[in-house]
Formats: sequence, structure tokens, C-alpha cells
Amino acid sequence: MVRQCLKNINLISKWGKLVLPLQKIKYFPPQFVIRDPVAKGVNRVLEQGSEVAVAVFNIKNLPELSELLGDMGFWEFMNMLKSTFKKVIEHELEDEKIISLLDYYNDDLTLVLKVDYSRDCVTEIDQTMKKIVRQSEKILFKEMPYIEPVFDIGYMFVEKKYCSSVREAVFKAHQQALAMAEKRVRSEFNEMMYTINKIVEKKDIRMLAQPIINVATGEVRAWEMLARGPQGTSLERPLQLFSVARQTGRLYNLELIVFEKTIEQMIKTGCLQDIFINFTPVTIGNERFVRDIKKMLAKNRTISPYQITLEITERDSIEGMENFIYNIKVLRSLGFRVAVDDTGAGYASLHSISEIMPDIIKIDRSVIQGIDTNTVKESMLKGLLLVAKEAGSLVVAEGIESEGEASVLFRNKVDLAQGYFYARPDTLPGA
Repeated sequence: MVRQCLKNINLISKWGKLVLPLQKIKYFPPQFVIRDPVAKGVNRVLEQGSEVAVAVFNIKNLPELSELLGDMGFWEFMNMLKSTFKKVIEHELEDEKIISLLDYYNDDLTLVLKVDYSRDCVTEIDQTMKKIVRQSEKILFKEMPYIEPVFDIGYMFVEKKYCSSVREAVFKAHQQALAMAEKRVRSEFNEMMYTINKIVEKKDIRMLAQPIINVATGEVRAWEMLARGPQGTSLERPLQLFSVARQTGRLYNLELIVFEKTIEQMIKTGCLQDIFINFTPVTIGNERFVRDIKKMLAKNRTISPYQITLEITERDSIEGMENFIYNIKVLRSLGFRVAVDDTGAGYASLHSISEIMPDIIKIDRSVIQGIDTNTVKESMLKGLLLVAKEAGSLVVAEGIESEGEASVLFRNKVDLAQGYFYARPDTLPGA
């Protein structure tokens, strides 16, 4: 009898790795073997045209906690940790975004989530992960004030194209995310560091341009420049490219290359129309940014700052960025115009408008999608147009994909628009 009990316990310990979806618990084998519920969820999201991110919350000081708590206290803490993270994640993320929360009785918790490319961005994912950790730490501190877990965070996007199956793609994304979290000498992390460094050193990115259309006349008024990584690689798409750059500390370098490549394209094509270039707030707030931009313009004197709009993209909060507002003022004095992206997608963009008073406000795709069949969204659009009028800003509506959506913009006298309805990103045309 004792021997049979021990055998059963060994079987349970071998197969008792947990996957925690929103509603129920299922048992999975160890070592991140992806079974059907997760694989099916990931595949469904990919087929819908969205991205899937794998985020890892790694407990950096797990050995110290284990020694401090002992066996019983440690498992009590781990159960509380899992429960706390689950509640915080459910509170912070919409249900449809959570594919699964995975726990491997290891030193990490893994969240598999849906990412809507038209709405979400690298910075927002980064900030959400950090917020989940902060909120979880607050709750844990109240329950166990003598315990201070230290978390590292990493995330990576599932890239099905370069794998034989969805399971393999999720496994690879998990390994890369874990490497990002641990920041230790691992082949996956080293490989990503090598790849992004090579891209930065060789300036191996290409620039596409999407036209920004005058809604009233249908004429091309400006172009937004969009970066792509090396063609045919896992970093070709911008989400992957900029997420790796951010996590490896090369985001500033990459965004400066985008500016340099854009200048080159403007000179090569003789473009005389306005150009929009995306920058994250953390890059614009860098103390070196104004100096580096001035140097590039000094080398290319045929390009005027008055032709360039700096688009503050991604939903970073600008609060606490000492150099950000100062740099914006200096850049404006040089002739650059400033646009705020993602307006209508959340608090951060609206707060940015009040702080920056931008020349241009870009209305987020989430407001525009299906606006021709949704009177509430049209009311939101009218409200944002009033905000823009008060700020003295032009308005660009993003993500127009149908004639119905375009007709609503025309009816409400929106200034400018861009989206697949008008044109997909392509090379910048010559003058």
C-alpha cells in the first residue's frame, strides 16, 4: 500500500504542472509542453489577424525566499502568489486578451495574451506588465510584509511563420521571453542581442510610407514613415523589432536610425510633402535627442524641420520625464511640428494633449472602427474634434478601412485620414 501511494505521488509530481485559464484549472505536463487548449487559443488569435505575446514574470530571488519560508511556508506563498497574479491580471486586462496564465512550479509565471496590432503597442505591453507586478507586490506585502519577491519581466511575440507548429512557436517565444526576463547568459538572449546589435550597426531597416489624405479633396497631404526590420526574418514586423530593441536597451539607437533613413528617403525621392516620423516619449525625452537630431539636419541642409512632424507614438505616460517637455519646446523652436498618436485609446493620450498642446491629434483606430454603424463612436469623434478645436490642432483619423468609415469623417469635416481604404504602406514616391 505504501509503495503504491509513493508511486501515485511520483506520478502526480511528474504530471501536475498547472495551466490556469480564467475559469478553470487544467493539468499539463512539465517543461512547457503546449497542449491543445493553449495551442488552439493561440492559433485562433493568429488566424484572426492579431498577434500573440508570451510574457514571463520571473521570481529573481526564489532561492532566498525558499530558504526563508521553509517548505510549508514556501508553498503557501506560491499559492498566494498565483492567486494574486490571477486576480490582478483579470482586473488589468480584458477577458478576450487573456489566452492563458501558465504556472510551471518554476521560478516564473507565464501569461499568454492577445495583442491587437491596430490598438496595442510595445510600450503599452511593457507598462502593463510592470503595472501587474506593482499591483501584485502591493497585495502580497499586505499579506506577507516580511516577504519581498523580486520580479524580472520579459516578453516575446509568437512567430508561427518560422516554426513547424503553433506549439513550437509558443515554446520558442517562452524561451526567448524567459531569456529577456533573466538577462543572463543564455543562447536565446545572446542570439537576440547579436541580431538587434547587427541591425543597429548595419542600419539594416527599410522604410515604408503610408499616405495621409485630405478628407475633403482626396489629395495626399503628407506621409507617415513606417519602419520594418530585415526582410524575411523574425524581426521584420515592427512589434517584434521594437520590443527586442526596447528590452535590450537599443530602442533609442533604432529610433534615431529611423529618422536618418527617413531623411535619406526624402532626399532620394525629392519629397516636398510633409513627413510624419514616429518616436516614443522615452526617446524624445532623452537628453541627447535634440543634439543628435541637430547633427543629422546639419549634414542634410536641404531638409527643413518645417516639413517634419514628430509623432509621439505609443501610450507611455509623459509624467516624470524631465527632459520631455523641454525637448518638445526646443524642437518646436527649430520648426518641427508635434503630433499625439492614439487619441481616444486611453487616459495617457488625453493627458498628453493637455500637456503638449500638439499641432496635430491622431484619432485612434479603436474609435474609427465600425463608426458608420455605431452612433456612440460618432459622438466620441465629435467630442475629440471639439478637444482638437480647443487645442488648435489639426485632426488625423487613423485606420480607415471602409467607404462607410470614410463617409462619416467627411460628414464631420475631419481634416485628414489614413488607412488601408486609401492605400497600404509602400515605398515613398518621388516628387
